Amino acid sequence: MERIKCLIIGSGPAGYTAAIYAARADLKPVVYTGMEPGGQLTTTTEVDNFPGYPKGVDGPSMMVELQQQAERFGTEVRIGHVTEVNLSNEAGGIHTAVVDGATKIEAETVIISTGASAKYLGLPSEQRLRGGGVSACAVCDGFFYKGQEVAIVGAGDTAAEEATYLANICTKVTMLVRRDVMRASKAMQHRVNNTPNIEVLYNTEVDEVLGEQVVEGLRMKNNQTNAVSEIPITGLFIAIGHQPNTAIFKGQIDMDDAGYIVTEGKSTKTNRPGVFASGDVQDKEYRQAVTAAGTGCMAALDAERYLGSLGAH
Repeated sequence: MERIKCLIIGSGPAGYTAAIYAARADLKPVVYTGMEPGGQLTTTTEVDNFPGYPKGVDGPSMMVELQQQAERFGTEVRIGHVTEVNLSNEAGGIHTAVVDGATKIEAETVIISTGASAKYLGLPSEQRLRGGGVSACAVCDGFFYKGQEVAIVGAGDTAAEEATYLANICTKVTMLVRRDVMRASKAMQHRVNNTPNIEVLYNTEVDEVLGEQVVEGLRMKNNQTNAVSEIPITGLFIAIGHQPNTAIFKGQIDMDDAGYIVTEGKSTKTNRPGVFASGDVQDKEYRQAVTAAGTGCMAALDAERYLGSLGAH
C-alpha cells in the first residue's frame, strides 16, 4: 500500500496553500482534489479581494495558478475523491484513506481542507444563473451591484448581516423571509428594520429567477395567499446557510452541532494526532479565500512540527 507523508484532502485555497508550505518543508504532499477541483472559488467569476491581485482575478484562473505553484515545489495533485477514512488515535499512528471507493492509501499526516458548500434553493433558473447574478456570498460579490437593486433570501443572522452590508452599496435590498418571523437575533432584526432601503417581505419565497444570461428580475410567491409578484433586480443573494463537507469524518473528528470541525485554540489541530483542518471546513465565521489560505499555511506548519516532534522528520 502506498504511504504518504502528508495527505491533503481538498483543493481550494486552504488545500493548495497547505500543499505549497508542506512541499517546501519536504513533506512531499499529495492533494486529492475532491468533487469540485478548486473548491467554491471556481464558481466565483471575479475575485477582487485577494491581496496581490490589483486588477482582480477570476476564481478558476486563480485556482489554476495556486495549483501550479504547489506543483512547482513537488506537490502531486490527483483527481479523486476521498470516500472513507480511518484515522489513528495515537501519536505517530498511521491514517488510512480510501479514494473513489477503491484505492487504499496510508498517510503519516492528514490535512482536511474539504470546505463547505453553500446551500441553494434548487430552482433550475437559480442554478442556471449562478455566476450571472445569483451568488451565495454578498461580501464576495456585493461590490458588482453597487447602485443597483438586489434581493436576498434568508432569515438568519447571516442573511440579516448580508442584507445590511448590501444596503450600504445598493439602492434597494428586498429581503425574502419564508416564515412570518425572522430567525435572526433581535439585535440583527433591529438593524435590518432600521435600514431604510431594506424591504422585508415575510411569508415570501422565490418562484422563479428571471433573465436569460444574467439576472433581470425575480418572481415571488406569498406562501399564505399564493399571490405572485415580480420585481426588477440585477443580483440575487442566497443566504440560507452552508453545509461543511465533513460527512466522512463523522464519529472520528470532533465537530460542532452544524458539522464544522473543531480545532484546538488558535491551531489547526483536531482531536486526532497528526490530523489537521483548515479553511471553511473549520471556519464558519469568515469564509474568505484569504482566511482559508492562512489556515492552510498553519495546517502545513502544524503537520511539519508534529512530524518533527516524533523524530520522523
